Amino acid sequence: MLLSLAVTAVLAGCKQPESTTGTDAAKPEAMALTLDESTLPPVSRFQGSDLDTSKNACTDFTGYANGKWLESNPIPSDRTSWGAFEALDERSNAVQRQLAEQSAADTNASGVEKLVGDFWATGMDEAKINAQGIDPIKSELTAIDGLADKDAITDYLRSSAAKGQNFLFGFGAEADFKDSTMNIAYASQGGLGLPDPEYYTKAENKEKLDAYQAHVAKVLELSGLTAEDAAKQAADVVAFETRLAKASKTSEQLSRDVSLYYNPVSLADADALTPNFPWTRFFESQGVAPQEKFSLAMPDFHKEVNAMLDDTGADVWRAYLRFHTVDGAAPYLSDAFVEENFNFYSKTLRGQKENKPRWKRVLRTLNGEAGEALGQLYVKVAFPAESKAKMEALVANLSTALKARIENLAWMSGETKTKALEKWSSFTPKIGYPDKWRDWSGLQTSRDSYIGNVLASNEFNYKWGLSKIGQPVDKTEWGMPPQMVNAYYNPLQNEVVFPAAILQPPFFDPDAPDEVNYGGIGAVIGHEMTHGYDDQGSRFGPTGNFENWWTEADAKGFGERTGKLVAQFDGYSIADGTHVNGKLTLGENIADLGGLATAYDAMKTATEGTPDDTSDGLTRDQRFFLNWATVWRRNFTPEELAVRLKTDPHAPAQFRAIGAPSNLPAFAAAFSCKEGDPMVRRGGQQVVIW
Repeated sequence: MLLSLAVTAVLAGCKQPESTTGTDAAKPEAMALTLDESTLPPVSRFQGSDLDTSKNACTDFTGYANGKWLESNPIPSDRTSWGAFEALDERSNAVQRQLAEQSAADTNASGVEKLVGDFWATGMDEAKINAQGIDPIKSELTAIDGLADKDAITDYLRSSAAKGQNFLFGFGAEADFKDSTMNIAYASQGGLGLPDPEYYTKAENKEKLDAYQAHVAKVLELSGLTAEDAAKQAADVVAFETRLAKASKTSEQLSRDVSLYYNPVSLADADALTPNFPWTRFFESQGVAPQEKFSLAMPDFHKEVNAMLDDTGADVWRAYLRFHTVDGAAPYLSDAFVEENFNFYSKTLRGQKENKPRWKRVLRTLNGEAGEALGQLYVKVAFPAESKAKMEALVANLSTALKARIENLAWMSGETKTKALEKWSSFTPKIGYPDKWRDWSGLQTSRDSYIGNVLASNEFNYKWGLSKIGQPVDKTEWGMPPQMVNAYYNPLQNEVVFPAAILQPPFFDPDAPDEVNYGGIGAVIGHEMTHGYDDQGSRFGPTGNFENWWTEADAKGFGERTGKLVAQFDGYSIADGTHVNGKLTLGENIADLGGLATAYDAMKTATEGTPDDTSDGLTRDQRFFLNWATVWRRNFTPEELAVRLKTDPHAPAQFRAIGAPSNLPAFAAAFSCKEGDPMVRRGGQQVVIW
């Protein structure tokens, strides 16, 4: 539900935050975690030798800045993309592995160390997982086989959701759009196995849809059906999902209209809308007290589910539920299930050549199920204490520069500008890790079963989320763990959040000159701040409430400027001629443009009066823009790129490297570009927003 438009972050530490993991207090002495830094993968940082001087920065900036690196850094066989983010992710994984191994080795561990150790030990026990086969979920399949009618199906949908296994829609707590201090329940669309509804409805995607149907059949066959029955049921499952897809919103629609998530209704009104799936009973079955209102987002989707409960046979529902039960569990079952899951979702859909080694897959699971628990350990050993103060200074400098840009906007009226500055003054930065750790003491894990630990955490996390409904928002919570290489903006809390793991080159380097850090993490900070003023973030006010604070004339002017940015990115295409979707990627492109411009201003202020010493024959301004490009060096498999062009609100990296700089006169001046060069957008083509 967060409008978490991701890019990056940083941090460092004062004292470690107080733990609220209840069992830690009873532990006489905390585990002595250590980190062998000599075994960690290297970081990827900008170097003058990376430049391809046979290329011209004004005509092919990506080739000039990143061409040599991209040619000499192919995608590893267990990935579908490779670049600065992925390199830091590998480094973070290597740190996490050491911590998980140490936790698992301590059989007397308690608190988060026990939780991490149990997940690691059971996940790495391949022999035991293979011996168990499909047995861990057989009872669920037996229950599905017994579903004879609509009433039994709806009862099962409710009972499985209560265990954190909601097949058809998302359900949980989020801040009320109209009162961001209070959490309400949100129900959204879901139920599809493919990344976007258009995979089911557009002829151009038929090959992938056919491959998906073959995958469904294979999973059903692995679950115990004959090949003939599996093929028939797979056709039913795909037809079932196609019907759901036709009632669903696309990635583009959801990314460009956040209001789709907010449709407040009473329980009585919701019951009337979907009488075959009464929401009053659903709330009761989830242990949630009756609410005055909740958001039944995408109501047409829920109306279609209601109709399908009436007119779709129980045999089709059983096939759908059987497939998704097995498919969802596949990564945690024996090798045959893991292999089939990889073959379709990673290899066929995204072009990944080999599955990740087991240790990486277990870490991915651990991060998904108990990421903040692992993060508690991560910040103890992998967090440079001197970095936090530098990060705070960078955030303050970017904030000052953003304020100046808002104050000097020529196209915005004073009335709207006052509101924009009011929002600016209420930004809350979060750096590194939470001040208060989440309490995991209610989650019971063991060394008995990997999928048993996964299912236990699914239910624990789901119920923890539900416990927030009707309660005040806890503004200390984080949406990402410290070890994640990313960052986000949350419009409902008007906060910018920067986890610890991104405070490394090329984003942040304590030994690098200011211009390099401002071109990296500085632009990221500016990016996240600008999300507060992108086409969706700008629909939320200073307190995080969904409100219109624009004059009509300013809103029109804003739309004209963002429309030019849509057109700019619509004009970019990849090698096969497929174009970027400028509308899908608009929010990120606004944030890139505003963030880079703001970071440049902040860099000039920070370096004012200091000599501009050339390094590798490059000026300060050139190094600033070159490190921006370094952040966006990235190779993709063709299949991965195809999926992203359909579903990712971020433009492919090569276009992010050039999109924002081409609109900045400072770039043209830095590289002596002339009018008519591809990296110089002037006059009616130049986009100036924030």
